[in-house]
Amino acid sequence: MALIIPVMVRGINNLSDARYCAGMGADCLTFRLDPSWPDHLTPDAVRELSGWVSGVQLMGEFDGLPIEEINALAQACGLHAVLLHQRRPAEELARLTVPALKLMRWIPDMLPEDVDLRFREQASLYQGFVLAAAPAQLPNSAELTRLTEQARTYPIWLGAGYAPTTIRNFAESVRPAGIVLDGGDEIKPGLRDFEEMEAVFEALELD
Repeated sequence: MALIIPVMVRGINNLSDARYCAGMGADCLTFRLDPSWPDHLTPDAVRELSGWVSGVQLMGEFDGLPIEEINALAQACGLHAVLLHQRRPAEELARLTVPALKLMRWIPDMLPEDVDLRFREQASLYQGFVLAAAPAQLPNSAELTRLTEQARTYPIWLGAGYAPTTIRNFAESVRPAGIVLDGGDEIKPGLRDFEEMEAVFEALELD
């Protein structure tokens, strides 16, 4: 399936999600790999899941793990990039062997100039920014306008939950670098409810 915009699916932990999302045209699948997380995957699990899919970028998510250990896991899992939860100094990022994206959060009361500064200071260090979790109160029209301007300046991936109307209209008007979805757990091995995810993929399908 061809989509009008790249889609990243986070937190892949089962074969049903991996195969379904790849088949629906997702560009990137992420795996939670930091050993400090109780739900982290092992390299063996990632290799097993990724062996069933093709044509997608594989990305590992990490929190505070040292760069050398991130590099080792990136090689062991065949990662194309990493998504970092913590801000890292430039000298650490320079030692990464794969490109990095930065997970960021929406701060509703942050001044526009401070938001822009936050992106501008880190733009040369990361391949993109991921604002996956939409705030409880969606951005108002003025904030949405600024977000659109920022998305035209920086490679920003936005969670589907940011869309105030339909996800297709949102993607076409804001034009972020991509849309972010969350993977889920299987009801039982081989059984998974894809109703919500399917609605997003179908809405983003190229005519």
